[in-house]
Amino acid sequence: MGGETVRFLIIDDHPLFREALHSAVRMAYPDVDTVEARSVEEALDLLGSPIPFDLALLDLSMPGVQGFEGLLQLRTRHPRLPVVVVSGHEEPRIISEALSYGAAGFIPKSVRKDELAQAIRDVMEGAIYVPENYDGQAPDADRSDRAEMVRRLSKLTPQQLRVLQMLKQGMLNKQIAYELQVGETTVKAHVSEILRKLNVYSRTQAVIEVSKLDNADLFRDTAAF
Repeated sequence: MGGETVRFLIIDDHPLFREALHSAVRMAYPDVDTVEARSVEEALDLLGSPIPFDLALLDLSMPGVQGFEGLLQLRTRHPRLPVVVVSGHEEPRIISEALSYGAAGFIPKSVRKDELAQAIRDVMEGAIYVPENYDGQAPDADRSDRAEMVRRLSKLTPQQLRVLQMLKQGMLNKQIAYELQVGETTVKAHVSEILRKLNVYSRTQAVIEVSKLDNADLFRDTAAF
C-alpha cells in the first residue's frame, strides 16, 4: 500500500481472537487503523460511516446469523469491500461456498500468526487466499445444482427478476415498492412467487442460491426489458 495507512474492520464476537487478529494485522501493517465489531449488525452500522474500510475480517460463527448469512449481508450491501473469512471451520465444502459467495479469501483460525499476516498481505495485493491443502475443487453436484437453478430462474417473469435483483442488493419490501412504484402487497406477492419458483424457503436462501451464479446467468433474460 506504499506506506499509506490502511483501515480494517475485525468482525468477531470472541475478545481473545479479536486481539489475535489485531496482532496479526499489525504485523502485516504496523500503522493500521483497526475497528472492532462484535456482531454483523454492528459491522453494518460501522460500514455506513463516511470513512471507508480497506478490508473486513469476518468470523462465520457470529450471533444473530446462521451459516453464510453474515458474509452474504456484507457482500450484498458493500460489494466493493474485500471480505476475508477467518474461521475455525476448515472443510473444503465450506471454503468453496465462502468463495462462491464472494469472499476475498479464507483463512483458518488454526494458522500461525505470521501465516495470518502474510495471508492478509496477499489479499491486500489482490490475491484470493486459500489454505495450502485446499485443492479448489467443488463437489460435482455443484454443476448440476447450478444448471437446475438456472432452469428455475427461467420461470421468473421480468418483474420478478427485477425484484430478485433488489433482494440481492439487500433492499427491504418498502424500498422495492418505492423503486418499482407498486404497493408493498404486490412486492410480497412477487417474493412469494420467487420463493415458490426457486424452491427455496426464505429470502436469504434465495439470495444465497442465486449468488452462486454469474450475473450473466441471473439477468440474461432481462436485457430486453
